[in-house]
Amino acid sequence: MSAVTLIGYRHSVYTRIARMALHQKGVAFTEAEVNPFDPPLPPDHPHPFGRVPVLTHASLTVFETSAITRYIDLAFPGPPLVPAAPQAAARMQQVIAIADAYAFRPLVLQVYAQRVFRPLEGLVPHEAQIAEGLAAAPKVLAALDRIAAEGLALSPAAPSLAECHLAPMIAAFVAARAGAEALTDYPALSHWWASVQRLPSFRASGRDHMAT
Repeated sequence: MSAVTLIGYRHSVYTRIARMALHQKGVAFTEAEVNPFDPPLPPDHPHPFGRVPVLTHASLTVFETSAITRYIDLAFPGPPLVPAAPQAAARMQQVIAIADAYAFRPLVLQVYAQRVFRPLEGLVPHEAQIAEGLAAAPKVLAALDRIAAEGLALSPAAPSLAECHLAPMIAAFVAARAGAEALTDYPALSHWWASVQRLPSFRASGRDHMAT
C-alpha cells in the first residue's frame, strides 16, 4: 500500500479529526508537523490557504478535513464510516455541519482555547470570549442532544464520521470545567460522550492539548 502522510499541527482539533478517522479505519500513516500559526510556512506546504490538516496518499493530496475523512473512508478497507441508510447518512452529515458551523467557534475557539490552551501557553485568557462561548453553547449542545436521542447518528456502537468530527471538539470543550458542567445538562449527548471516549480510535487520536 502506498504511504499515507497526515500533515497537521499537534494542537489542532481538525488534525485530530483526520487522525481519528485513520485510526478507525486501521490505516497505517506517518505524521508531519506544521504549525500554521508560525509563518513562514514551508514553501512546499500543499494547502493553498496555509491551513492543516492535509493528507497525502501516493500521488494524491487532499486538504479540507471533511474531504480528507471522506477519502479515508472510501479509499481504505475496514468498517464503513458512512451509514448505508439514507436517514442515518443525512444525520451524520448534519452533525458534521453543526460541528463546523456552530460548535467549533464557541466550544473550541472561545471556551477551550481561552480557558485551557492560552494559560498552558503562558497567556492570559479573554474572559469576555469565554462568557460569549458559554452563552452560545447551549443551543449547539441542545441540537446535538436531540440527534443523539433520536439514535440515527451519534451511536458509538457503529462509529461514523460524525464521531470522528464531533468527539475532538467535545473533548476540547469539556477540558474546561465550565464546558464539562454544561454538557451534563444534555443526557443523550452525555451518554454518547461517555461511550465515545472508550473507542480505541478516539484514545489513539489524542495529542497533548488541542487548540484549533
